[in-house]
Amino acid sequence: MNEPIISFDQALKIVTGSAKPLDTERVDFPHMLSRVLAEDIWSDMDMPPFNKSAMDGYACRRADLAGIMEVIETIPAGKNPTLTLATGQCAKIMTGAMLPPGADVVIKVEETMLLDEFHVRFTEKDTYHNICYRAEDVKTGQLVLEKGTLLQPQHLAILATFGKVNPLVYRKVKVGIGSTGDELVEPQDVPGLSGIRNSNAWQLMAQAEKTGLKPAYYGISKDTETDLAEMILKASEENDLILITGGVSMGDFDLVPKVLKNLGFQIRFRKIAVQPGSPTLFATKTDNWCFGLPGNPVSSFVQFELLVKPLVYSLMGHIFKPQIIHLPMAGEYTRKKAERLAWIPVKIENGLAVILEYHGSAHIHAYADADGFLKIEKGIMMLKKGEGADVRLI
Repeated sequence: MNEPIISFDQALKIVTGSAKPLDTERVDFPHMLSRVLAEDIWSDMDMPPFNKSAMDGYACRRADLAGIMEVIETIPAGKNPTLTLATGQCAKIMTGAMLPPGADVVIKVEETMLLDEFHVRFTEKDTYHNICYRAEDVKTGQLVLEKGTLLQPQHLAILATFGKVNPLVYRKVKVGIGSTGDELVEPQDVPGLSGIRNSNAWQLMAQAEKTGLKPAYYGISKDTETDLAEMILKASEENDLILITGGVSMGDFDLVPKVLKNLGFQIRFRKIAVQPGSPTLFATKTDNWCFGLPGNPVSSFVQFELLVKPLVYSLMGHIFKPQIIHLPMAGEYTRKKAERLAWIPVKIENGLAVILEYHGSAHIHAYADADGFLKIEKGIMMLKKGEGADVRLI
């Protein structure tokens, strides 16, 4: 029986359209990285909170720069000034320190000559004000981070600045990963004559961890309905998302679709017009989502990036936007067929997209030096040297 084949855009729409944000929780500051905000964050203070010096130097009045100035105090960062500048006076000041009343300019140390312990002269003709003014960056009550933000190190700095030490975030997706196939053994074992080590599951485990998750591994299922059903059922009871590699094509032992149906899952699609990874399955059941990924490692790697990652972020309330850069081709590339959208491993060198040697969906070593994969639209047989192409970074 011929399975209906859908476009990649249709598949992505089905996947992300099936997502519903998970529950929310409050987490403490050390655990916020890679979480997604479930609330807007507003500033509770001005930034800077006062007029401060942008550098080490002397705070003074611009009107006094032509003459000798008396140094009346030293102001380190974190200490309030105690005196108000009068005519002909200045204060030695450190970077980040509060300006004393009366000052309207800070002159750099290297723009001055110290005449004695208490007197200084400006040695240039003019200077910038060198002041960071109160609230020039952020005003009290300003929106600083939006709900749905995927928290990265720079966002944690913002949260720390405004005292948001336990914000409301979406719960992390619980991911269960397993493989199926009588031919598979674990990486530490030596396969038999017709066997192969299980690389897919551990590749997916690493991809999930890189996404900020802590996946659970459910081992290798034998090619029997009973064994496979037991693994999927246990994974579905303990996780939101299940990733199964192998057993999704059209062979006699490709049992994943049948087992999922028997367990009450709805098969949303099981074939995509894309290379690699055409026999990719997606199924849903109430609060479970399941991908049946191809057994070839490149296919499972690419489809995690293309479909699994957008679903994971959608479940956590974040709209995933992959990094795509447009680069000229380093050389000509021709493919044998153009019936499907294709993704080819590339390395970026000197601003050019360099196609890596690639033998097909089993050739995972092709990705050892890859910076991303290049998108070739359906119907395009050749890309010329110098022609622009989209590279999706990984």
